[in-house]
Amino acid sequence: MFGTIRKHQTWLWAIIITLTIISFVIFFSPASRVNSSGRAAGDFGSISGEKITMDDYLKAKQEVVLQYFFMSGGNWLNSEEEAKKMGFDVEQRTYARLFLIQKQEQMGIHIGSDVAAQFATEMVKPMAQKAQVASPQALIDEIVKRGRMTLADFDRFVRHELGVQELISTVGLSGKLVTPQEAQSLYVHEYQELSTEAVFFSASNYLSQVNVKPEEIGQFYTNQMAAYRVPEKMQVSYVKFDESNYVAAAEKDITNLNEVVEANLARLGTNTFKDAKTPEEKKAKVREEIVNRAAYNRAAKAAIEFARPLIEGNQLKADALEAAAKTNGFTVKVTEPFDRENPPKALDVDQNFTKAAFALTPEDPFAQPVGGKDGVYIIAYGKKTSSEIPSLEKIRDRVTADYKFMKAAQLARTAGLDFEKAATNGLAQGKSFDSLVADAKVKALKLPPFAESTREIPELDSHAFEAVKELVRNVQPGQVSNFQATRDGGLVVYVKERLPVNQEKMKSDLPNFLAYVRQSRQREAFDMWFRKEGEKALRDTPLMRPQAQPASMKQRAAAK
Repeated sequence: MFGTIRKHQTWLWAIIITLTIISFVIFFSPASRVNSSGRAAGDFGSISGEKITMDDYLKAKQEVVLQYFFMSGGNWLNSEEEAKKMGFDVEQRTYARLFLIQKQEQMGIHIGSDVAAQFATEMVKPMAQKAQVASPQALIDEIVKRGRMTLADFDRFVRHELGVQELISTVGLSGKLVTPQEAQSLYVHEYQELSTEAVFFSASNYLSQVNVKPEEIGQFYTNQMAAYRVPEKMQVSYVKFDESNYVAAAEKDITNLNEVVEANLARLGTNTFKDAKTPEEKKAKVREEIVNRAAYNRAAKAAIEFARPLIEGNQLKADALEAAAKTNGFTVKVTEPFDRENPPKALDVDQNFTKAAFALTPEDPFAQPVGGKDGVYIIAYGKKTSSEIPSLEKIRDRVTADYKFMKAAQLARTAGLDFEKAATNGLAQGKSFDSLVADAKVKALKLPPFAESTREIPELDSHAFEAVKELVRNVQPGQVSNFQATRDGGLVVYVKERLPVNQEKMKSDLPNFLAYVRQSRQREAFDMWFRKEGEKALRDTPLMRPQAQPASMKQRAAAK
């Protein structure tokens, strides 16, 4: 596919992308400084023969911490291990940053103060508005303060971020050489629509043909035992601090609520809350969001105050939650059993809740407050059940249904393969697709016209539509695709014709499309350059040096 920046599995291939700032609310928390003690007294290596000093390394690492802050939506880097789980390797990115900074110096890329200041302002402006901070500069000051850095550190980060874009523009110059004719050809590839019909072979249509034998059920259960394992489950007691209970107090907190609503409404524009029919309804929705946000913050504060005596007082019995709740006028409830992948259905919570719950033990029964969609929870250890595999007799009906479905899916796939063969031969002999469908006694679904650029159609779910698009990419008009097996059967797609491209629309779209293709090619050229130059430049860094193998017992004995 054109216009895409390839994703590579190796970190060295990853390009540091331009910061794309979206609107969000920042909940500031002091940054835990990234632990660099492992390098402090050691060798930081060199880049292109230039030795890396501790000062260089720590400054680049500080820029990476800021990069994480912006890319994660305003969250500080609490630990490198936590960042790694999110695909953000701090050490790798630090060395990549050092390499890019060196290249900026070598190519004479220096960003002026005015340009850097303007970029910084535009970068944080949406964040400042969403967080209701007085000005972009006030937000920058707060980031600097919370990150325990100086304005000079922030300025250096901004200049180098802009420098990366200059590098992309310079190194990727060849990407700008895309001609209008080539762009038009790519446009046709992306936007020319196809007229198609799809024949789905579903297991549900073949269930009646499956004969079940008891001995086959037993063998199927034995082979599939792992699939029937019941996961470990947890129950917890909880006190919920519901956002709705703090709405009235939150409204009183915001003394200039009407002005805040008007300012947010003006900033959000007319496309927000499209379901609101009148300006008054839209204003009411903006007001509701602002008040609910403040109410949630109040609920979080109340939860923290409630939990502090339990956690700091080292209360080691789960029933302490009941006593504390009774004293403070709250009600303790108990969740239904839930596993690690599925939070309690009755609560509007996510995986953070399950992660906190499964970390509890009888010896350490309380967790820090856990946020949900509409409130904050204080949870305590309740009961944990071990994982097990139920006997066949307990789940015979379920096993039987699964066995029938498997056999029905096999029949559906056989029918699909037979149809593909019959349709391919029949079309070659001049038969119509409609007659072939009738002969096979199957149904064809006529799909609305779609192109490579189409993201969805109402008739199909996303997985089925992507399967259809993949199948027709190399199918000529008047032919059928290969049969594609799916979990519940499979499908065959008939391409009737390629529809003419809307010439007027193409003429109107081409200038912007050409610019987009050139930008994409530019990034691809930069990607190739980064792979080649990065491999050479970073080979004398701790990241790319071969790890020393531990001495064997024989070697250690010989050394003695």
